[in-house]
Amino acid sequence: MEIVQLKKLRIAYERRGKGKPLVLIHGYPLDHSIWKSIMPLLENDFDLIMPDLRGFGQSGVVDGPNLMSDFAEDIATLLDYLKIDKTYIAGHSMGGYVSLAFVRKFSNRVAGLGLLASQVLPDTPEKKATRSLEADHILIHGVREVAESMSKKLTADVGLQATLKNLILRQKPEGLAGALKAIAERPDSSDLLGIMDFPVTIIHGLDDKIIPVDRAREVQNKVKRGTLWEVEETGHMPMMEAPKITADALKSFL
Repeated sequence: MEIVQLKKLRIAYERRGKGKPLVLIHGYPLDHSIWKSIMPLLENDFDLIMPDLRGFGQSGVVDGPNLMSDFAEDIATLLDYLKIDKTYIAGHSMGGYVSLAFVRKFSNRVAGLGLLASQVLPDTPEKKATRSLEADHILIHGVREVAESMSKKLTADVGLQATLKNLILRQKPEGLAGALKAIAERPDSSDLLGIMDFPVTIIHGLDDKIIPVDRAREVQNKVKRGTLWEVEETGHMPMMEAPKITADALKSFL
């Protein structure tokens, strides 16, 4: 792990491999370690950059509300520091929302987009209200309840549930609360689909209990150069539940 101070934010990231740059962005409420299983499968083909988003892992927490555009600017600042102008970028779940925000602000820096167990649609008003209440609850009561409930939603694999529970327990309440509010305020990104002129790789588990696979199919139908990988017997964590298929899908960029 490397930790650097960029502007007013401490960003932690891991960098491995050689080849064309590929930024892998984790989802909520996790950190960069979710990519551990596929690192060995990708490092001979890509220069992998795997950050902890603000508020997660070893990265710093920023006071005040966060937006997806703020997370995207953090990624751009890290790329500037690493002297990387253009990159493939792939995001898991909330990381997909960050990736889409990056596309919106920095499309000239995107060689290809990967969406893993993610979507382009925004929250409904009811879901926004629920996330706000959950964020407030986390700030008061901590992350244990999130770890208990989310680990079971992320995958049906009992062993993997235990791993994810321990990972979530390591996260900071302020980071999770800030991210929930950013997720709630994310815009509809459907308008981006028709104007993307780079390859889009979509990876989605058929047993995903958080985001239905139909959302991935809608994306594939609307982008110009989209490929959808539907993964059997896989939930919301394809990079951990089906690492080889996920790695093969990302290699299709090349």
